[in-house]
Amino acid sequence: MTGHAGPQTDPRLDRLATVAVRVGLNLQPGQELVLTAPIEALPLARAITREAYAAGASLVTTLLGDDQATLARFAHAPDAAFDTAAGWLYAGMAEAYRNGAARLAISGDDPTLLTGQDPEKVARANRARSKAYVPALELIANFATNWTIVSAATPAWARTVFPDLPEDRAVARLWDAVFAASRVDGPDPLGAWARHNADLHARKDRLNAERFAALRFQGPGTDLTVGLADDHEWCGGAATSRSGITCNANIPTEEVFTTPHRLRVDGHVTSTKPLSYQGTLIDGIAVRFAEGRIVESRARTGADVLARVLDTDEGARRLGEVALVPASSAISASGLLFYNTLYDENAASHIALGQAYSKCFRNGGADFGEDDLAARGANRSLIHIDWMIGSAEIDVDGIREDGQAVPVMRRGEWA
Repeated sequence: MTGHAGPQTDPRLDRLATVAVRVGLNLQPGQELVLTAPIEALPLARAITREAYAAGASLVTTLLGDDQATLARFAHAPDAAFDTAAGWLYAGMAEAYRNGAARLAISGDDPTLLTGQDPEKVARANRARSKAYVPALELIANFATNWTIVSAATPAWARTVFPDLPEDRAVARLWDAVFAASRVDGPDPLGAWARHNADLHARKDRLNAERFAALRFQGPGTDLTVGLADDHEWCGGAATSRSGITCNANIPTEEVFTTPHRLRVDGHVTSTKPLSYQGTLIDGIAVRFAEGRIVESRARTGADVLARVLDTDEGARRLGEVALVPASSAISASGLLFYNTLYDENAASHIALGQAYSKCFRNGGADFGEDDLAARGANRSLIHIDWMIGSAEIDVDGIREDGQAVPVMRRGEWA
């Protein structure tokens, strides 16, 4: 792609749409699709819609977000407005998922949109949205239907990643990075994804065979032991939803991941990349865990927002996910900081605050209710926020029940 060619004219845009629908979702004939996207991502949304109908979708419903409308709220809305969220919308989305609709989100939001806004209002708006979103989030987190996330190179996002380039060149460079990370550069993206999924499955199978009790991360600013949930299972690459449809929930993806035990995380850890959270950049995160809970926290930037995130609910200070990613992953090798969790989490091993994935248990947690999951150590929260703790300086050991340490990663690479 050149700076003079719009994404609509690039054949890789259609390939990305094909991968999103055929690999990310594996959309089935007759299935409905709920699609959300920033308004700047309309060319990709339209390409995905065309591909979805070609795959046999019965209906594609698209919901567009607008950063300018979000800023208008912070500039002009009355104070009480920040405790309001569209519960009716999320209830409708949850009903669609219960009835078998697939879910596709296009990310590409401005990472710094809410920088400079009142952190208290940001926190209240996020909390209201999180509470309203629970019915839909629980279905997604429990893998009740096939879903995926892909990205579009929007101008605001591109300006953040490439601040020294003219906007058109920045957008072109970011599209190049998105296409490369999504494996649509070559002539056979579907074949490339089949090979990549096989590699990820081999990694998760090795970890599942080990049955580690914990992982220990060690490196600069980090000495963290993450106990793993009882009956946990490692996941990675394509997986089968409870509706029986095999899909890739993230495009791109480089991780294998599982569920920590919410009471068995101890030590200190420092983030290795900034966290872009709903328009605020949180950098230099450093926290200390005791008995699974964050008891001390600080950040160089965005500390106020981080503090409010941790106060969302009791589960917000505990972990819902731990993931391993080699430092030589394609996204890491790009040398770019994307300021986008979908990409940056696939450049480094990471942990997630908040809600656990019930699918990361033996047999996909299919027979486990909330009490069963809690008994095995799964965390529950209104949030699920990934942040990066891996790098080429971090070692990871698997800890067996008898305390024996087994090398899993050395200097960020598989041992």
